[in-house]
Amino acid sequence: MFPLEVWLTFTLACLLLVISPGPDNILAIGRGMSQGKIAACVSGVASGTGILFHVLTATFGLTLLIQTSELAFITVKLVGAAYLIWLGIKVLRSRSLINLEPTAQQSFKSIFATGFLSAALNPKPGMFVLAFIPQFVSPELGSVTTQMVVYGTWFAFLTAVGFALMGVFSSQLTAWLKSRPHMVNGLNIGAGLTFVTSGLAVAAMKQQGN
Repeated sequence: MFPLEVWLTFTLACLLLVISPGPDNILAIGRGMSQGKIAACVSGVASGTGILFHVLTATFGLTLLIQTSELAFITVKLVGAAYLIWLGIKVLRSRSLINLEPTAQQSFKSIFATGFLSAALNPKPGMFVLAFIPQFVSPELGSVTTQMVVYGTWFAFLTAVGFALMGVFSSQLTAWLKSRPHMVNGLNIGAGLTFVTSGLAVAAMKQQGN
């Protein structure tokens, strides 16, 4: 059901997507710099769980509903866009996503919730999953649903591990950045702008076929 050459090609494509800059891996990197390796891992797992949410909704029809229903599509994209823009404004105002000074640490529950919602409320991953994974699915090899879930779960796992590793290794930069406060401030501004522009990009999305 899962030919090795197809699996390896799918894995390589997933890894290229994971390392592409975006709001979710920036979250993991920020957590790693601010709160250490465990926080980075929690954020990575949260993003992977958000991807898994999209995989399951794509497999069982919700993403298809969003793709075909204008009202559902507009509702989901506006909620997702608003959340990303809100995160961006919050980061720009507080400059605390990457904060190397001793401050009150966020709970792992809060870190997980932020990472999950950032991925799950963004309709772009859902549309991407719906367009991307079926390219590797073949009805001749067995259940399409099973293939969608297995490939999608693997994508979510690679996302979680990749983002977590980015955050873990970014925590090694903490000591170097402590002597460069202007760079930390710039990283926070860059992260905030990434969230805002991602939200605006989501808000500008059009339904496929329109």
